[in-house]
Amino acid sequence: MSRITDFMRAPARPAPTTSAPLAAETWSEPRAGWRVDRQALDASIDRAAAALVQSQAPAGYWRFDLEADASITAEYVLMMHFMDEIDAELEARLAAYLRATQSDHGGWGLHPGSALDLSCSVKAYYALKLAGDDPTAPHMARARAAILEGGGAARANVFTRMTLAMFGQIPWRGVPFLPVEIVLFPRWFPFHLQKVSYWSRTVMVPLAVLCSLKVRAQNPRDVSVRELFVTPPEAERDYFPVRSRLNRAFATLDALGRASERKLPASRRRIALARAARWFIARLNGVDGLGGIFPAMVNAYQALAALGYGYDHPYRIQTRTALRNLLVHGTHATWCQPCVSPVWDTALATLALQEVGREDTTAGAVRALDWLVSRQLSDGAPGDWRAVRPGVRGGGWPFQFANPHYPDLDDTAAVAWAMTRAPSPERYHASLTSAVDWIVGMQSRNGGFGAFDADNTFRYLNEIPFADHGALLDPPTSDVSGRCALALARAGRPRDRAALARCLDFIRREQEAAGAWFGRWGTNYLYGTWSVLAALAETASDADAPCVARAAAWIKSRQNADGGWGESCASYWDDHPVPRSDPSTACQTAWALLGLMEAGETDCPAVRRGVAYLLRRQQTDGFWDDPLFNAPGFPRVFFLKYHGYGRYFPLWALARFRNLAREGAVA
Repeated sequence: MSRITDFMRAPARPAPTTSAPLAAETWSEPRAGWRVDRQALDASIDRAAAALVQSQAPAGYWRFDLEADASITAEYVLMMHFMDEIDAELEARLAAYLRATQSDHGGWGLHPGSALDLSCSVKAYYALKLAGDDPTAPHMARARAAILEGGGAARANVFTRMTLAMFGQIPWRGVPFLPVEIVLFPRWFPFHLQKVSYWSRTVMVPLAVLCSLKVRAQNPRDVSVRELFVTPPEAERDYFPVRSRLNRAFATLDALGRASERKLPASRRRIALARAARWFIARLNGVDGLGGIFPAMVNAYQALAALGYGYDHPYRIQTRTALRNLLVHGTHATWCQPCVSPVWDTALATLALQEVGREDTTAGAVRALDWLVSRQLSDGAPGDWRAVRPGVRGGGWPFQFANPHYPDLDDTAAVAWAMTRAPSPERYHASLTSAVDWIVGMQSRNGGFGAFDADNTFRYLNEIPFADHGALLDPPTSDVSGRCALALARAGRPRDRAALARCLDFIRREQEAAGAWFGRWGTNYLYGTWSVLAALAETASDADAPCVARAAAWIKSRQNADGGWGESCASYWDDHPVPRSDPSTACQTAWALLGLMEAGETDCPAVRRGVAYLLRRQQTDGFWDDPLFNAPGFPRVFFLKYHGYGRYFPLWALARFRNLAREGAVA
């Protein structure tokens, strides 16, 4: 493909070639208006790079905290009471976190500053009451009033109602029918485990065991939350609001299935329970946990007990350890992460240090890449993805320290990107070859890439009663596809040209009319647009110049008066990118800057204003931080704050700006 000679004013991503301080003669003064102080820029990059290198683990990786809403921490308390394994000191610290995160509206939201989320609030209230908080205390009274005003606990989501059913707070008819026999369904059946995402199947299989056995929580203090229901739960007749005509049809089938459950042969139930147990036990993943995610781990832990595995059984011990490994202990409180992100953090931190290009940062990047090589999943590793792509060789990376059944394409593409930028890429040739082979093999039929699976697009399944969260699937997305396209382009293998062309066609189709791309795994259009522009800068086709120009114009139109950019998680309720007045954040400003620079806009006033914003916002420790969440786990349902995003993305953007300035991209 030809380069965009009239649009791109600098090479797409040249590796830094020097670690010397910026000489005055290499960077002419910017135009009138916003100026960037070169000494301040150098000092900022030096502080941030030194802090990032210093925070690297001796083994070579980075792992920063990953924070979710209060529901995960509340579920840890609920789990202790479900199992009657109450650690009083830990319970008190978890409860302290829940009290500290209560919102002014009385309940708990999905992210800081958000409206009340009924499900999160019900779990947090129940956890605090289990922990001994007096329901007449002011904070509990406010929470209860907010929950009742929101419709009461009967209007909570499916996962919350399943917890309530197991604690005996609502009848089982108030939750979807989830028989363990789903593990016996044939591949041709409308529902099959391989037709849903990895996170769905790892959560559903042990949960189906619990639901089929109608397991009752130990609840040693016999704590109830009947006060959270507008209508007594046994009298409630509207647990399943209809979402669509198809959802109504599925709800009818769900009711028929529950009504006929008693007629299921007992022998069939025993076979299904045994197969379900084999399925999730094979994927327990040691001390890294089933699927590497809290909801699957906690369901597995409870299901193991229900199946008769004792407290000291190795399966129970490793799963209990995996859950404890998710805890983050502060000075006065403890909270629980939904998972950990060492491979993702390490890949992105490596790319930031490579952009800096100093001797110490290059050495840190090499240590990181060597660690990543040790974490690559070999062709012999198991993987659910093989059911859809049986002929594809393995070679991906997981998101977590270990998750052999579930490598993901986003992490794999980011690692491949970093390997192509290493000072000696040949050192990683074998690893990179396996990674790119796996990426190509996991391309979906529409040309795009999902996060963990190929062609996971059975959208009708999002209408089953169980899927009220609307996140049962893992379809191709613009951000992951952009990263995969970039990896394929940088690898530069002739045999991948057709796959790359199909991916680019998918990306072009996904561009919004406003010029942006949707961000499935980062908030939101700023993240998605940067992810795609990075790929288009690498492929550099003249045909893409108009869509790149529209994307750059959209980014500039969203800049705030303070020079930064911001986009709230509330943007996921917008059907399209619309003007917003969200406060600026450091990581979103970095995404906007990286996107504009990839679009050849390094010399525009918007970029200089954004750089100045980051320089002003840097903390004394060299990093940046924002109170706001910056990614969705599931849009509109579950949001996250990657604490590492303020450690490496602003550094990456500033270093990129400096490198382009050295090359003359700033007039």
